[in-house]
Amino acid sequence: QVQLVESGGGLVQAGGSLRLSCAASGGTFNTYAMGWFRQAPGKEREFVAVNSRSGVHTYYADSVKGRFTISRDNAKNTVSLQMNSLKPEDTAVYYCTAKSIGPTNSGAFMSQYDYDYWGQGTQVTVSS
Repeated sequence: QVQLVESGGGLVQAGGSLRLSCAASGGTFNTYAMGWFRQAPGKEREFVAVNSRSGVHTYYADSVKGRFTISRDNAKNTVSLQMNSLKPEDTAVYYCTAKSIGPTNSGAFMSQYDYDYWGQGTQVTVSS
């Protein structure tokens, strides 16, 4: 069983930056693809970014491409999401998620139903 704990959310003005972190415990971190999803009020949970178990492969939603960067530190069992040029439409609860994958899998999983474990979420609010 993997436990995921997010941190780093908060209130920021449009154009600003935030860095979210997710600490994992209870599993073998480098066997999991690690992703970030978000959910705004009244909307479906949506894919943001995912990182393969080695960190070599990364995928982003079109809405965040060029502004957000996902990275992981397998020695520290953490995954981060650097968010720059934030927009009010980025306001949401952000969730860290993990999926066990094989060593040759690129980790291109973009559906919430693909993932095995979820954190409790952290609120990001971008004011205009």
